[in-house]
Amino acid sequence: MTSPSTAPSYGAQTKKITVATLRDMKSRGERITMVTAYDASFARLATAGGAELLLVGDSLGMVIQGEETTLPVTLEDIIYHTRAVRRGAGRAHVVADMPFGSYQADKNAALTNAARLLKEGGAESVKLEGGQEYAEVVEHLVRAGIPVMGHIGLTPQSVHAMGGFKIQGKSVEDARRIARDARALERAGAYAIVLEGIPAELAQLITGTVSVPTIGIGAGPVCDGQVLVIYDLLGMNPDFKPKFVKSYLELGRAIPEAIAAFRDEVRSGTFPAEEHTYHAKVPLFRPEEVRAPTLVDAEDDALEELYGISG
Repeated sequence: MTSPSTAPSYGAQTKKITVATLRDMKSRGERITMVTAYDASFARLATAGGAELLLVGDSLGMVIQGEETTLPVTLEDIIYHTRAVRRGAGRAHVVADMPFGSYQADKNAALTNAARLLKEGGAESVKLEGGQEYAEVVEHLVRAGIPVMGHIGLTPQSVHAMGGFKIQGKSVEDARRIARDARALERAGAYAIVLEGIPAELAQLITGTVSVPTIGIGAGPVCDGQVLVIYDLLGMNPDFKPKFVKSYLELGRAIPEAIAAFRDEVRSGTFPAEEHTYHAKVPLFRPEEVRAPTLVDAEDDALEELYGISG
């Protein structure tokens, strides 16, 4: 882990990350970093850390809203959070998830909803789950000028159909299906493909046979890039430690410790200290008013001098 004193600074890099940038990174063998973000503060910090891609994921349903799956997330939820992320994203490329139900009905409804993510949310591309069965939708969006990131393997919106969050592609038949999904998305015009929850050997085959970048999560080290949910990366939930997650901080412990320290200082009266306290530059009350039960009769001229207003 890089220490804060030696951490690289990315603030000087201002050239905007685009779909073309990502293609060039794959051709040069440069790995791509994507993290989720749900607000302007985390977007700003992730960009400062050098992430090229910020995903406004429907994972917000689980980590922000406290749902058990991503299924309850609405298009309005994604638009709201995308708008916030856009304000803090800087040079990073902002990808917005298309939530469950926003593209499955037909390609024209998908186009309407994807357009809202760009127009109202400020996204620069969208991500949708599914392979061959949604290639026509991807092609329709791309033809309309909307960049699309695919997502195959373990697709959380299909959690009930899969019988839970289970690794995919473990059989020869299933692996071949996922490989066909990747090629179908490439042909449809997807600019990148997320590979989630599949064996590293399958991810290596797909990465080597498609021309677009692959972004892995639980798919081994051979993909063109990697993505983690930012709350997992920061160790926000000590009880959630799946095999594919590495926590680079343990904020799930540090944050309660910080709040407990705040509580202790509030109770002891040591916070706020003098350095946290403001003082008036002129006397606001006569001595007898300070001793009175209430302080409602402050001199109007003192208030006017201090604040530039009349009482």
